[in-house]
Amino acid sequence: MPLADGLPVALVILAAMPLPGFAQDASGKAELTPTGTLRVGLIQAPSAGLIFVGRTSDGKPSGVTADLSADLAKKTGLAFAITLFPNSGAAAAAIQAETIDVSFMPVDAARKQVLDFGPGYYDLESTYLVTGASGIVDVAQVDRPDLRVVAIDGTTTIRTSARTLKQTKPVAVPSVAEAIERMRTGTADAFALSRDTLQPIVAQVPGSRIVSGGFQQTQVAVAVPKGRPAALALVTAWLAEAKRSGLVRRIFDAHGFSGDAVAP
Repeated sequence: MPLADGLPVALVILAAMPLPGFAQDASGKAELTPTGTLRVGLIQAPSAGLIFVGRTSDGKPSGVTADLSADLAKKTGLAFAITLFPNSGAAAAAIQAETIDVSFMPVDAARKQVLDFGPGYYDLESTYLVTGASGIVDVAQVDRPDLRVVAIDGTTTIRTSARTLKQTKPVAVPSVAEAIERMRTGTADAFALSRDTLQPIVAQVPGSRIVSGGFQQTQVAVAVPKGRPAALALVTAWLAEAKRSGLVRRIFDAHGFSGDAVAP
């Protein structure tokens, strides 16, 4: 089923050899994977970024979070299954429903009420991509009554955009792909999203630009269902070690994000 229809797509199950330490945490692994398989939720977009994944020519997910997921499976010695979602709101809902066990997404107060978060790996800034015809160059100019703003449904970005805009309100769309299409066809003037994800979209929307300034700063972090303290401790220790060892830095660099800092 295409992601444009708003439905998740289960892609692949892999196995990995465990490494000492994490592999010996039986209680953490059992709580993290009640089905025996690490069910990972990733978010797809036309271009991979520091949150979103793309697909390789053979259909496999590719990007920073795909590599992080593979490393978590390797360190714990767990088989894992990846399900792709069209937006982080859908992935968050799946964690809350416990149909997946782990994901990576921006943190906000609403999500903290229903999910548990481990460490962040990237400090995100949300801003706007605008059309050339709009004449807008900075974030403050987006807030005007005639401007048509789109943002991804169920995300921290749309919630913060809605709070900070006073003269207009963002319209929810289900995916990055649909937002890009609206910008291309002139049915939207501005698209709210993280700055790193908007950068490759500029080339896909002729004449567009990313405005100066932002309206949200938060971290992208590893997320698990509420009520799994041993699982949270396991993913916290794993990501902290992945940052300490330089693995996260190497993953960023391998995907072309050498200019983006790993969160401390």
